[in-house]
Amino acid sequence: MTTQYDADLALFINGGWKIGEGRDLFPVVNPASGDTIAEVPLATAADLDAALAAAETGFALWKNTPVEQRAAVLKKAAALIRERVDTIATLLTLEQGKVIAEARAEVLSSAQIFDWCAEEASRTYGRVLVRPTGQRAMVIKQPVGPVAAFSPWNFPVYLMAKKLAAALAAGCSVIAKPPEETPGCTGAVMRCLADAGLPASVAQLVHGVPDMVSRHLIASPVIRKVSFTGSIPVGKHLMRLSADSLKRVTMELGGHAPVLVFEDCDLEKTLDLVVPQKFRNAGQVCVSPTRFYVQESIYQRFVDGFAERTQGITAGSGLDSESRMGPLANVRRPGAIEALVEDAAAKGAKVRAGGKRGNAGFFFQPTLLADVPDSADIMNNEPFGPVAVAAPFADLDDAIAKANRLPYGLASFAFTQNLRTANLLGDALESGMVGINTFAVSAVDAPFGGIKDSGFGSEGGPEGMDSYMVPKAIHQA
Repeated sequence: MTTQYDADLALFINGGWKIGEGRDLFPVVNPASGDTIAEVPLATAADLDAALAAAETGFALWKNTPVEQRAAVLKKAAALIRERVDTIATLLTLEQGKVIAEARAEVLSSAQIFDWCAEEASRTYGRVLVRPTGQRAMVIKQPVGPVAAFSPWNFPVYLMAKKLAAALAAGCSVIAKPPEETPGCTGAVMRCLADAGLPASVAQLVHGVPDMVSRHLIASPVIRKVSFTGSIPVGKHLMRLSADSLKRVTMELGGHAPVLVFEDCDLEKTLDLVVPQKFRNAGQVCVSPTRFYVQESIYQRFVDGFAERTQGITAGSGLDSESRMGPLANVRRPGAIEALVEDAAAKGAKVRAGGKRGNAGFFFQPTLLADVPDSADIMNNEPFGPVAVAAPFADLDDAIAKANRLPYGLASFAFTQNLRTANLLGDALESGMVGINTFAVSAVDAPFGGIKDSGFGSEGGPEGMDSYMVPKAIHQA
């Protein structure tokens, strides 16, 4: 059986892209209407070679630039992003579809990342080891080298900024490959860095056929580190490519986040929090709450309340102030979501809200499926869309077993007023991040990353900075 993940990898390698000898163009589409609004030129092998040469030169320059100067550039870039927030956010909504309020929040969060990394750059301390008098031994941290950074279309500004800010603060040069679907907003962020005084050779931005670009960059001895955010099959594919030249890698891959709702929670408050969070960015969030496991005693009340709130969500163009959810980001997503919903319904799930595609653009209704069996595809494969699935659990052990049964481990969430239960869940849930009575698991000063098939390595916090540095021990007698 061909899964959605198989299809993702096939698309990455050879589907939907023009590959030729000349300067090919990729159509940029407004997902709210399906209309082509621009075209972006795709990089050739010669373009990538030029970017690699620049990155090599830029690294030699940037690693020797005093940390105060590096920090000043990042601080200025953050200020410019804030000044240009309306322009960048409008481009983001036009290209990706999310509602304008979410787009503004994404852009402002990106500015915060540059600010935090600018300050953290001066705190990359080493350590001095205890040795006999007259001897010295120390451990220092140095930038790993030129970085190839691949970021996806669901948060094109934020996720590109997350990689750029940490790598640049550490002293690395970067070749960034954001998604071809969103060249305007990502290019606008790179323009902020250029206008802030970042030397041109230090950061490059390329668009191109994904498999060709990744193979070319990863095969080059210039690149020392690969950072990727995206689907699990593509992440595994890039790891195999990286293994040939022992590249360091950070992989932030997909998830299928469980949400455990216990009978002692404040149910109405919980519903008011979880429903908007589920349909943020039309569910196209790697840590989106998706598998709602609810204690049996409150299960029916939860489903009824969730369905009522879901039916009240207005979907429309992200630029419309009345919209609370925008379209899916590309033409492939509505069909993939529809297939998952139909499979679940055929296996016994009840469609309590939504369940249908829109009439224009790339829309899919906000959807709730109840009584979903484990045999349904959507219970085992991340939908990455506006669909919540619900099923009951009996007790704490049952809830933990259901949450941990899949090979994914990015984020998990739970709602309970019992401190003992909360402590046990924090230890027992198999994921890189756990949110208890909150969905706020992404913060600039905290590590963001998963375990199991959801990847390894961290972005954010000191741990994220360390991923762009290598320790060196210096011994002196």
